[in-house]
Amino acid sequence: MITRSHKQKGARALVFLANLRREAVQQPTPSELERGLDSLLARVAERTVPRRRAVRWSWVALAAAICMVGAIRLVSPIRARLTAPAAPPLTCEIEGGTVIEGGYLRESDSAGIKLLFNEGSKIVLTPGTRGRLRAVGNEGARVAIDHGTASFQVTPSNDRHWWVEVGPFLVAVKGTVFTVSWDPSSERFALSLRNGHVVVSGPLTGGDIALRAGQRLSVNLPQAETLITEDKPETSTVDDAAGASVPHVAIQPLPSPQSAVGGSSAVNESDVPSNGSSSRLDGKRRWADLLASGHWDGILADVERVGVKTTLDKASSEDLFSLATAARYRRRTDLARDALLAVRRRFADSPRSLDALFLLGRVEDSREGGEIRAIEWYDEYLALAAVGTYAAEALGRKMILTDEMHGRAEARPIAEEYLRRFPGGSYAGSARALCRLP
Repeated sequence: MITRSHKQKGARALVFLANLRREAVQQPTPSELERGLDSLLARVAERTVPRRRAVRWSWVALAAAICMVGAIRLVSPIRARLTAPAAPPLTCEIEGGTVIEGGYLRESDSAGIKLLFNEGSKIVLTPGTRGRLRAVGNEGARVAIDHGTASFQVTPSNDRHWWVEVGPFLVAVKGTVFTVSWDPSSERFALSLRNGHVVVSGPLTGGDIALRAGQRLSVNLPQAETLITEDKPETSTVDDAAGASVPHVAIQPLPSPQSAVGGSSAVNESDVPSNGSSSRLDGKRRWADLLASGHWDGILADVERVGVKTTLDKASSEDLFSLATAARYRRRTDLARDALLAVRRRFADSPRSLDALFLLGRVEDSREGGEIRAIEWYDEYLALAAVGTYAAEALGRKMILTDEMHGRAEARPIAEEYLRRFPGGSYAGSARALCRLP
């Protein structure tokens, strides 16, 4: 029978065990553990209960001590990580220039500016390029390019993030080599990715565009033109990239399907054909994913495999938009137009049907001799979606095409309307120029 004295001694042993655990976690040295375990067993041995019960108490205490040692071994590495010295702060050394108020990078000679970071990253601004060093810290760095060309070689890191503002565009960087340029007078943006990957967002990108090694992105804002091309990935460094020019090539591909539905790739019930057919035809890959990763030929190959007519009759509106974009990137404008017309025919009640009107205008806009039909599509879109997603772009392209075909006198009223409705739009500069001209 366990007496009150036994319970008191057992309680004292448990209190001692708890104190020992707290002290050991704070400073868990092997010698302290050994002494603590000896003391614990000695106290348990001071028993007045029968031997059988005392043995049971000893085994309980020993098991508790083993658990305590295991806990210490688990906690110690965590404490070591928490108390480990932090990585050195990110610092920058500048060659060929200085940083003045506001982070503005002032060039001191005709060789351009180099920004050298202590963890190995490097930025080279070509002569005449204007830029700003917005922020440098443990979290990473933020750089702005206001005009000109710059090359980046960013050291991969899981702890730091790099951001590059290029005119109205934002480039998210994660360990890569690329060259970027921005011309504010012509409102042209270009990025050539040598290694790694980046994500670009901004006007006319249709949401975030993820680029992989070997791809080039060009955007012409006044013409509402975007182009992604592919080259063989290279292993060159930032110094090699600094000497390479980024071409300003431009056509008008269609925005991604995500942009057509306000940034979401989800399929609305009204976008699903009543016959319940698969939206991806093969049931294995999403064309939107292929589009986002730059695998346009994979989409076109799927269409060739199942047939164009079957695709146009059975694909979802999401996949039809992806097909239209891929076809436009590969300059198969007839297929792009047919895909968008299929959206209009099969999903007339969907919001995407309105978006297809604008995109049909873009398709005709890129075709030789398609200016008149493009304006008709733009007018139809503006009549049905005066404040729609693409209203500014539709009115801006109508203004440009009218100026090219009929002259400034007919284009000026459109320019005045554009400035009234979209004073900060992508075509505002062109509209102001038309209004100023005699």
